[in-house]
Amino acid sequence: MVHELLLFIYDFIIPIIFVINIIFAITVVFIERKNPTTTIAWLMALLLLPVVGFILYLFVGQSFYRDRMFTVKKEDDDKLAEIIESQKEELLISEVPGEQPIADGYKRMMLMLMESNKAPVTTGNRVRIFVDGNEKFQSLLQAINEAKDHIHMEYYILKDDEIGNEIFAALTRQAQAGVKVRFLGDGLGSAGPRRAFYEPYLAAGGKLAFFFPSLMNISHPRLNYRNHRKIAIIDGKTGFVGGFNIGDDYLGRVAEWAPWRDTAIVVNGHAALAMQIRFILDWNYASKEDKIEYDPRYFPEDKAAGDAWLPMQIVSGGPDTYWNPIKESYLKLITLASQSVYIQTPYFIPDESIMDALRMAALSGIDVRIMMPAKPDHWFVYWAGYSYIEQLIDAGVRAYTYDKGFIHAKTIVVDEVAASVGSANWDVRSFRLNFETNAIMYDHETAKELKEYFLQDLKLCSELTAERMAALPLKIKMKQSVSRLFSPLL
Repeated sequence: MVHELLLFIYDFIIPIIFVINIIFAITVVFIERKNPTTTIAWLMALLLLPVVGFILYLFVGQSFYRDRMFTVKKEDDDKLAEIIESQKEELLISEVPGEQPIADGYKRMMLMLMESNKAPVTTGNRVRIFVDGNEKFQSLLQAINEAKDHIHMEYYILKDDEIGNEIFAALTRQAQAGVKVRFLGDGLGSAGPRRAFYEPYLAAGGKLAFFFPSLMNISHPRLNYRNHRKIAIIDGKTGFVGGFNIGDDYLGRVAEWAPWRDTAIVVNGHAALAMQIRFILDWNYASKEDKIEYDPRYFPEDKAAGDAWLPMQIVSGGPDTYWNPIKESYLKLITLASQSVYIQTPYFIPDESIMDALRMAALSGIDVRIMMPAKPDHWFVYWAGYSYIEQLIDAGVRAYTYDKGFIHAKTIVVDEVAASVGSANWDVRSFRLNFETNAIMYDHETAKELKEYFLQDLKLCSELTAERMAALPLKIKMKQSVSRLFSPLL
C-alpha cells in the first residue's frame, strides 16, 4: 500500500507540480513582469524547490489579481483627489511661505510628494511623540472618550487581550452615546478575535470592516497586500500614526518581548484631515456597506492648534500607487542630509537604491546610524538584514542592536531638521507590497526630540562592528547567505 502510494506521488503528483511550477515561472516572466531581481529569485524558488516554491508562490508571490482588486479603489482615489484639490485653499496649503526657515531642498521634497502621492503640506499642527505604549494608548483612550462626533480607527493588528478589550469597550460606549464609530482591521493581522469579541460593539451601532480578508476567504490565501497602517482620527481634529498595533505586547506586557520600544505621534491640527482622507479611501474600498460620502463633519475647520506651524505631510504607499512614495521619501531624506541620518527599524531588507544612498551618505562623511532589534521575531528576515548591514558597515555606516527588549520603531531623523514616523519598515514588503502611512515632519524641535530618543536608545545597544560580524560562527553566516538569496521575496 505504501509502495503504491509512493509510486502514485512519483508518477502523478510530482509531474503535476512540476508543470504548475513551469506555468508559474512563465507567468512571472511574461505576464506579471516583476522587478528583475525578484523575478530571478522566484524562478530559483520555483525551479530548484518545486514543492516549497509552489507553496510560497501561491501564498506570497502571484499578483495577477492586483489590477482587478484595485480598480474600485482607484475610482475612489480619483474621486477624493478632486475633493482634495477643491478644498486645498480652505484646509491644506500647497506652498510653504518663503519666510519660514525651511531649506529649498525640503521644499523640493514637499513638492515631489505632492506630485507623486497627492500629499499636501499641512501646517497648524502640534505634535506629541510617544515611545512607550502605555502613554500612547492612554492618550488614545482619552481621545476616544472625549470624542463628540466620530471615531475612525485603522490598525493592522488587533488582539483579543487586555488592551484590545479596553479599546473596544471604549468604542462601544461611544457608539451607544451616538458617536459614529468605524474600525477597519486587516484581514490577516486582525483575524485573531472571534465574532463574539465584536458583538457588543456591533450591537451598539459600531461599524466594522476588514481590508482584503484573504485568510477569511480561502480563494485568496494571500500574505501580500496587507493593510499595515496604524492610524486613528478623532472628530477630524486629532490624528494618531506610528508603529503601535493594538495588543498587549505593544505595551510591554508580554514577557518574551518586554520592554517594547516603538514610536508614534499624535497630531492636533490640519494633518488630521490628511489622515482622514486616507481612512475614507481605505474604508470605502474595504466596506461593502456604509460607504462614507464627503461631508464637512469629517473635515472641520479647526483652530485648536492656534499659531502652531510644524509643516507636515501624510504620505501613504502601497501596491495601488504608481510610484513608491514611502521609499522615495526615505531616499530623499537621506540625500538631503548634511550631517546625520539616524534610522530605527525592526526589519532591514533594502533594495539597491536604498543601499546606494546610505553608502554614499556614509562615504561623504555623514554620520549614518541604523538601529535594529537584537531579538528577532522573524528569523529569516533578521538574518537577511544582517547581511545588508555587514555590507554597509564596510562603507562607514554604524549599526547597532537594541539589547533591551524589542524595538519596533520605524523612524528616520535627518540633521535635526526633518523626520519620519509611521508604519513603514525599511524593507521590500513595506516599499512595494503592503499599504503603509508615514508622517513626515519638517520641524527642528520635533526632529531634535526624535534624535535625542535615538541617542538615549544607543545606551541600550551593542554596536555591530566589522570585527563582530567577522567573528560570527559559520552556521550564522550560512543563514545570512541563504536568507539574503531569497530576500527579494520577503
